[in-house]
Parts: sequence; structure tokens; C-alpha cells
Amino acid sequence: MYKKNKGYQYERIAEEYLLEKGYKILELNFISKFGEIDIIAHKDGRLHFVEVKGRENKDHGYPREAVTPLKQNKLRRAARYYFMLQGKDDFPCQFDVIEIILDIREINHIENAF
Repeated sequence: MYKKNKGYQYERIAEEYLLEKGYKILELNFISKFGEIDIIAHKDGRLHFVEVKGRENKDHGYPREAVTPLKQNKLRRAARYYFMLQGKDDFPCQFDVIEIILDIREINHIENAF
């Protein structure tokens, strides 16, 4: 339960960050049989599929390191499914990672991460 609460906290921080940067949030925690997309946002005519990763500190590396090739493939499949549900197939999109490191209050938005 603790891990789930921390994940929720990181996602809310990322959501606030994106809103401050002018993104429109379309979906939070989009769940499909292929996996979950933490945030789906829109800005400047482009959809952003955002994976949020956070840690208390950098003792075990950067949060972005947890977005493995396997996780990237799951996110791509979930995004394709989202497009299918929306009836879209050629809308510009990208995959972003937002990493949050709490102890130093750092937020890194890695655009077009993969």
C-alpha cells in the first residue's frame, strides 16, 4: 500500500508540473490490458504519453532508469490501444518521462524519451 501511495504522490506532482507548463491533461492512470499510462496530455497539437517515476533520493540511481525497454514496449502497446479507442491512427505523439527526486525537490521532464 505504501508504494501505491508514493506512486500517487509522484503522479500528482507531475500532473501539477504539466498543468503549470500549459499541458491539458486528458487522462490520468489510463489502464488497458497492455499496461497503464500514468498521464496522457495534450500540448501544441501533440499527445504526450507520460510515464512518471519517482524516488526519495538518488541512492539507487535515477528514477528514469526504471523505464526499461520492456516498460517502453508496454507503454507503446497501451498507447496504440488508446488510439484505437479514440478512433485515431495518425495523430502526432511522443513518449515522455517525468522523474521526481523528493529529497532534492528535483523534477526532470524528459521529452521524447523513447
